Formats: sequence, structure tokens, C-alpha cells
Amino acid sequence: MHLGMTGWIHIKGDKTAYTNYYKKMKDGEADVWPPKYWKFQLETDDNPPVAAAFTDPRRFGRVRLVDCHGADIRKHSPLKENGPDPVVDVDIFTEAYLRDKMRTRHVPVKALLLDQSHISGVGNWVADEVLYQSRLHPEQYCDSFDEAEVKRLYEAVRYVCQTAVDKLGDSDEFPVDWLFNYRWGKGSKDAASELPNGEKLAFITVGGRTSCYAPGRQKKTGQVVASAKEEPVADGEAKPKAAAPKKTNKRQAKAQESEDEKPVKKARGAKGPAKAKAKANSGVKRESSPEPSEPPRPRRPRRARNRGAPRPQRNPKPQPEPRRALSRRRRWRRRQRTRVADEDPFD
Repeated sequence: MHLGMTGWIHIKGDKTAYTNYYKKMKDGEADVWPPKYWKFQLETDDNPPVAAAFTDPRRFGRVRLVDCHGADIRKHSPLKENGPDPVVDVDIFTEAYLRDKMRTRHVPVKALLLDQSHISGVGNWVADEVLYQSRLHPEQYCDSFDEAEVKRLYEAVRYVCQTAVDKLGDSDEFPVDWLFNYRWGKGSKDAASELPNGEKLAFITVGGRTSCYAPGRQKKTGQVVASAKEEPVADGEAKPKAAAPKKTNKRQAKAQESEDEKPVKKARGAKGPAKAKAKANSGVKRESSPEPSEPPRPRRPRRARNRGAPRPQRNPKPQPEPRRALSRRRRWRRRQRTRVADEDPFD
């Protein structure tokens, strides 16, 4: 059974769901059976019988019926394709196992954590919390971390997953210093832009999933994936200037043409006696011989014209008068007269 995002098992007469689920329910809705959004029900033959129901409002969960013993359930698909669970498979998910997976792959560490074939049960918010607790950048390649960073990542995976299981997924019981409490509401007015300790938050896309991280805490220490979004720079840090694009042959030609078209400015000289003399001579009025000028041509008056009215035709053709429509009785009389006139009176 895969619960998906909102799947859960309900037992009749017992509140088995997480606390937040019942906080959103209306009064008396918890006592209704079958519960809302139920997909299937099971009932035992015991006395009294025990009823269970699977609910999934968003319908992301999956259920598969397998005929085998409970101990062999992980030998069947799709569970056999999954990696070890950090909480259940403690003897398999070790620091050496995680180091081997990181050394043999060249992908961002966030994408490695989300791959269920390597580690089971790590979702998007769990991966962000693990990277925040281990102080690792989500875009950095997993094969570029040193031994100390791999150890911090392993301890953070065990810590976050075990704590979430111990609290039964109740987010109200999560530690106050977790990133989980401030990572939601991206793009909304109520979204938190920084943590209570002053660390700023940023959002990027890694492996097709939105990642929330603190740039001041999660530094890049190795090769990273080129990001399409800029990270917010902390106060007091200078933003690096973007490098100018390298000019190609076409850009160089356009730049040369634009320089040729610019007018040449005269160089300004220092103020001296020549400039002072020219300034003094500028106040003297010089008489010049009047040049013969032609009288201005009279301007033709513009005729007012109604632009909305149709233009009159020069030689309008005479239009024939419209013929008057005849009634049915007049047409019948005309046919009678024509038929009588066509008849030969001597026949």
C-alpha cells in the first residue's frame, strides 16, 4: 500500500489518523462511517467485527493485492525496486552505503535523496530538511562532498526520518528550529522570507522539484548545477557583476557601424586670450547686406468636408425608378387580360 500525499487507514471507533486530519474535520464528521473520501473497506469475522477503510482525497495512493507472507512482501514488485528505509533497514542503510551511492553517481544531492531506488521514504520536504540540517547545498553534485560532509548528511537523514516517525507525522510536534515550519507558502503574501534567526530563504528547482534552502547556511563547496534563479545575497555582501557577453563577428560589425555613424565632437580647449577675444567680439553687432527674399506664396484655403458623408459623383448615372410591387389580385387580372387578347375570335 502506497499512501501517496493524503492516503490513510481509518479504524472504526478509533482515531488512527494524524492529529491535523481531525482538526480540519467538522463536528460529528469523525463519527460518520464510512469516512469521507473512502476508497475501499475491510471487515473481520471477529466478534465484535473490526472495520477498516482506506481514504485518499487527492487519489495519489496505490493499493496492490499480493498473495504472500508478510515477511516476503518486500520481495515483490514494486517494493523490491525500492532502496533501504532509513528507519527500518538500519543494518543496510549505513554510512558506507550512502558514501558508495554518492561516489558512483554524478547528480545533484537533492536528486539523489529523492530517488526511491537508493533511499525509501524521503520526499521533497524531508530532503530539504535533511540538507538544511546537514548544511549542504541542494544543487551540489553528490560526488563532490568530502568525508565530513557525507557523515553529516547520513546523520541528518537518520535524525529527520526517525523524528518524523516518532511524532507520527504530526507537524505541530516537530522541532521549532526545523525548516519545515517556514518553507511553505511560496509566492503568497504570508510566506516567510527568513528564519527567526535571520537566515534568508530562497527557492530553486532541482530535479524538477521546488527546493527551499538557506543560502547563508548551505554554502557551495564543490561543483554545482547551473541555476536559472539568483540567490538572495545577505546584507553587507556585494553582488558579483555579471560578465559581459563576448562579442561575435556580427556584434563587432554592428558596434563598428554605430561608432562610424556617431558625429565627431569638437575638442574643448582651455580658456585663454583667444576665447576671451571671441567672447568680447560676440557682443558687437555686425551689419550685413539684406538679401533679397521672395514673397511667401499664398496658401490655398482648405475646403471643409464632412468625412462621414459619401463623396459626390461627378457624372451620376440616372437610376431607373423602382417598379411598384403588384398585389396578387392585380397580377391575376393582368394575366386574364393577356389570355383574352391572345385568343382568336374566329376560332
